[in-house]
Amino acid sequence: MTDHQALRRWKELLRARGRSIAWVAPLLLLAGITAVDLNTTERFRIISWIVLVPGIAAAVCGVFATAVFAVLSVLDYVAVDSAWPHQYQAGLPDFILVAFAGLLAILACAVRRNSERRMLHMRDIAETTRRTVLRPLPPGWAGMDHAAVYLAADTEARVGGDFYDIQPGLFGTRVLVGDVQGKGLGAVETAAALLGTFREAGYHERDLATVADRLETRMVRHRRHTVALGRDDGDRFATAVLLGFPPGAPDVVEIVNFGHEPPLAVGPTGVRALPPGGGLPLGMADLTPATGPPPTLTVTLAADETLLITTDGVTEARNADGVFYVLPEAAAQAPAPDPAHLVAHIRDSVLRHTHGHLSDDTTIFAVRRAATS
Repeated sequence: MTDHQALRRWKELLRARGRSIAWVAPLLLLAGITAVDLNTTERFRIISWIVLVPGIAAAVCGVFATAVFAVLSVLDYVAVDSAWPHQYQAGLPDFILVAFAGLLAILACAVRRNSERRMLHMRDIAETTRRTVLRPLPPGWAGMDHAAVYLAADTEARVGGDFYDIQPGLFGTRVLVGDVQGKGLGAVETAAALLGTFREAGYHERDLATVADRLETRMVRHRRHTVALGRDDGDRFATAVLLGFPPGAPDVVEIVNFGHEPPLAVGPTGVRALPPGGGLPLGMADLTPATGPPPTLTVTLAADETLLITTDGVTEARNADGVFYVLPEAAAQAPAPDPAHLVAHIRDSVLRHTHGHLSDDTTIFAVRRAATS
């Protein structure tokens, strides 16, 4: 659970019917300490424990409410202590302790609230970045049934180097799923650069091979730019699967594989792995120019088959005993081969296998042509 999720759940517990009840805890503590002190003998004076009240308020209330409880604690201390005979009064030292604790509680509450605001601000920035890189895809977008799940290995992050998108275009629908090598903002920047090129080339270019070439060129240009900035990104690469769904051929999909795990075709009759293609990752074509660009494969799919593509957060997931997750077996056990059920099943299965401890960012993406009536 992330800090933001824990904060949100904690705040939900402190609300009833839409209103905050955080003040109840310090108020009950104040009343309890007062009642116990007044109804016990002089040998059990606990009024100085009232220093706990503004401390509790600082943890669950706002700055104003904490200040109110700090003042109430001082006033209550004076009233209760004065009710005892002089020889049994706690006196000035404890009064100073209560007053000083109240001031510290107000300061601590102000610091806590400021930290919460910064956390929410960072969450908004991360959410904006996520929606820019992994833009929301409407249901049935570009005539495709699709579903996707992204799970960050870093629980504080909301986006990483995994990427996916569907782009309708002049010459059919194109799909890109991939994983940038490395982590951090550099991986996010690379993913954003590749997706920007894909969205333009996927729309305008007639041939899927041309889209693939544009992606390779963009990867090389981006890498040169980051190196010129003095960053150590000269060897960064990305694995990816580029799909093309040409119009007028409902049973055909074109595939260009840049060193990624080949997609699985999941249907009612079972699971089959599509050809790997033998292409190099994006950014590596200049290392072996003799091999040329990755080939464009043409594969026939049944109408009820779904293409399942995952990143290595799935294929390299291990349990506590070091046993790897077996994706084809898990996919075969999905309750239904449609994208939504398939993605949800793989997500839950991976989390069970790893007990929620992901070692890498994980993307699960499933797509097929929408049924036509």
